[in-house]
Amino acid sequence: MECRAGCAACCIAPSITSPIPGMPAGKPAGVACVQLDESGHCRLFGLPERPRICCEFQATRALCGENREQALIRIARLERDTA
Repeated sequence: MECRAGCAACCIAPSITSPIPGMPAGKPAGVACVQLDESGHCRLFGLPERPRICCEFQATRALCGENREQALIRIARLERDTA
């Protein structure tokens, strides 16, 4: 599955413990990454500074659902279930 342009659920819903430029301690769940631009695109995409976990994320219909709202709910649920 291709990521939905501007969805950014994977950059908001989960916690990220890796350092991110502008967020040296990572980011908590439910907080938008500071590297998201106004249209929901990653400013670090394709750059070596992008955290490995972000590069390895694979969008799937089972996780991302049919729309952004479903993706936010499903990823947040996975975050809670694995905390």
